[in-house]
Amino acid sequence: MKVARLVVLGVAVVAGFFAWRLASNIGSDQSPVVVQQKVDTDEILVATKDIAPGATLSAADLTWESWPRDAINHAFVTRSGDPQAIDKTAGSVARTSFFSGEPIRDTKLVKSGAGGFLSAMLPTGMRAVATKTSPEVGAGGFILPNDHVDVVLTRQDMSANSGRDALISETVLQNVRVLAIDQTLEEKDGQMNVVGNVATLELRPEQVEVLALAQQLGDISLSLRSIMDGPGADAAPQTVNGLLGGRRGTVTVVKFGVPVQVNTN
Repeated sequence: MKVARLVVLGVAVVAGFFAWRLASNIGSDQSPVVVQQKVDTDEILVATKDIAPGATLSAADLTWESWPRDAINHAFVTRSGDPQAIDKTAGSVARTSFFSGEPIRDTKLVKSGAGGFLSAMLPTGMRAVATKTSPEVGAGGFILPNDHVDVVLTRQDMSANSGRDALISETVLQNVRVLAIDQTLEEKDGQMNVVGNVATLELRPEQVEVLALAQQLGDISLSLRSIMDGPGADAAPQTVNGLLGGRRGTVTVVKFGVPVQVNTN
């Protein structure tokens, strides 16, 4: 009996030892070894805030953000490809909207001097219309892009009481913005004046009709306004009917496609 008890006791001791080792392994605080793989990255140009269509981008609207190189689209602007991209992109106009953190793409921008830049600058519903000008009738050449001007029409007085060579002048458009002089859209390098033969004005559709008619009726002059006036400081502009109504005593008759002025007095 003593031998059997010793065998049972030995088996119990061995079983207890293995149970202790198993419990020790389960409760061990050793963490599994994690192998970190280095990801190849590059920096891409992204928007720092939401940008609306037609907005002009500034350097503060752009920043560099690290992206995995494998996930970079070929249309993205990368720092390795163009380290000066922020300075080059500032001043561009957004064709479409950008969301904060969205990668910048050149195809969604219109850069100054490129085709389509003027149309991207125009607010919704506005039109760009060119009219002939010169230093003599354009404030001596001191009208710059983004100035505001009045458009003055000088024409013959067609009233019955006027002399044959009598002329009258009237303001047909007030406080309109100059978009460009010739093909200069903005002042550059401290330039004080831009002398050109064509001024491009920002007009509403009804103002376009007034300017088109005024160009046919007589000579156009631009009168530079004070910067203190601000946009929309004046009453409604002249209308097409108002211009035609000013030609008292005459009506326009179109015969075989040729307009003829007929005196009704």
